[in-house]
Amino acid sequence: MPAAAFVYRALGLMSRLKVRHLGVENENGEICGIITSRDLLRLRAQEAVILGNEIDQADDVPALGAAWARLPQAAEGLLAEGVSARDIAAVISRELGALTRRAAIIAESRMVESGSGAAPSPYALAVLGSAGRGESLLAMDQDNALVFADGAPDGPEDTWFAHLGVHIADILHEVGVPYCRGGAMARNPLWRGSLDTWRARIGGWIERSSPQDLLSVDIFFDMLGVHGDVALCNDIWRAGFDAAKGRADFAKLLAESVGPTEPGLTFLRRFRTDQGRIDLKKSGLFGIVSTARALAICHHVVERSTPARLDGIKTLGIAAESDLEALVEAQGTFLALLVAQQVEDIGRGVPPSNAVAVGRLSSRDSARLRSALDAVRHLDQLTRDLLFKG
Repeated sequence: MPAAAFVYRALGLMSRLKVRHLGVENENGEICGIITSRDLLRLRAQEAVILGNEIDQADDVPALGAAWARLPQAAEGLLAEGVSARDIAAVISRELGALTRRAAIIAESRMVESGSGAAPSPYALAVLGSAGRGESLLAMDQDNALVFADGAPDGPEDTWFAHLGVHIADILHEVGVPYCRGGAMARNPLWRGSLDTWRARIGGWIERSSPQDLLSVDIFFDMLGVHGDVALCNDIWRAGFDAAKGRADFAKLLAESVGPTEPGLTFLRRFRTDQGRIDLKKSGLFGIVSTARALAICHHVVERSTPARLDGIKTLGIAAESDLEALVEAQGTFLALLVAQQVEDIGRGVPPSNAVAVGRLSSRDSARLRSALDAVRHLDQLTRDLLFKG
């Protein structure tokens, strides 16, 4: 490789040739050094590596906050190296999981120091929603849950874990991950419980008939254990899929509970904007995620990420492959435009959001966005059609 080549070019060549070392040429074509895959990984993800190490080593809230403050810089570095938005979202999600785990460790210490003692039962802490799917970006809030082996609601075990959940939520909020506006946090009774409590709760969800009763329930199916005995989380997560298998009525209600996808284009194919920005979460990203989740629940595709769920549906042969591939492509476009906008906004001191300024888009990106919005135009109808197939 030329000495002036970008890191991602060298990584791509190594991957393509299945080699771990490359000769480095100067401008005269002479070998001037050797570089290894490990060297490149360190160079490419230096900020992400530092971020991960500092999160894992933080022993108090200020140190944890200082580590988490590196996240935008890490995302910017990965973006500059040509890392895909989907991979950047996976990195953000993994580090959010690591942050949540570290918050739990600090919270456990607080419980012991306050005289409440150690955990009264084996337990696991999980992240939900985009963090569980590996699709988080820089505009986020908390989504977490607790699963413990034994204990009745309002019993001594539940009371201990309620206090733990409060500490975890407070720590995460203090370091920069805001409280969940929908209340999906382990400090709230709906998002913690023993194995028996969770099984009864899942049964209740599936038998309910009102979308209003199922608000925020969908993110349970994205559950990913990040601390403790994570097998407890996996058992309950799989139990949810098993209980909902074939229940198109339940999956349909879950999809309806998040509301319809808002049209992103006008009749004249102009972008629908508010103060020059289009909300890509409302105009398509959330719809794709919800469709993939609902179909996975109904057809027992036990996966977390949106592409994996859509790929699983594809293997069932119940939908046109082109439709599902268009949704995967559209999600990738939405993620790419959002992560670029969020990195830019943070650099300018603007809080990150799910809205993209259309005036900053190149003609190529504008065309990509129109194609992505076209792909989700009939998303609600597609969801209804595929739920009752198979």
